[in-house]
Amino acid sequence: MEIRVYYEDTDAGGVVYYANYLKYFERGRTEYLRKRGFSVAEMARRGTAFPVVHMEINYRAPALQDDLLKVETEVQEISKTSFTLAHRVLRVNDGKLLVEGKVKLACVGKERKPQRLPEEIIQALKE
Repeated sequence: MEIRVYYEDTDAGGVVYYANYLKYFERGRTEYLRKRGFSVAEMARRGTAFPVVHMEINYRAPALQDDLLKVETEVQEISKTSFTLAHRVLRVNDGKLLVEGKVKLACVGKERKPQRLPEEIIQALKE
């Protein structure tokens, strides 16, 4: 997916504030699942959620106001109760890698206790 950097995304130095990349990763994950037929919001309403349990992030170069960014998301690992996604943020006009990271999400039910990933999610992640 693509994201435009707005003034509100930047810090006093005029670069994207580091924590905003976590939001970009979240959007990338949500759209990744949406393209495979799953609404994260609808799943949460039905009692299945995917909280972040681990994250790693490497900042390579800054993004600036008005940059157009591309957020790439791919599956790295799938287990019975969790999955790990890799994210990359690149500047569209020159393809420069700005940020990369990975995030592990657990599958939890209504009581926020771990549960098995639904089979349809496993199949969608394997595609």
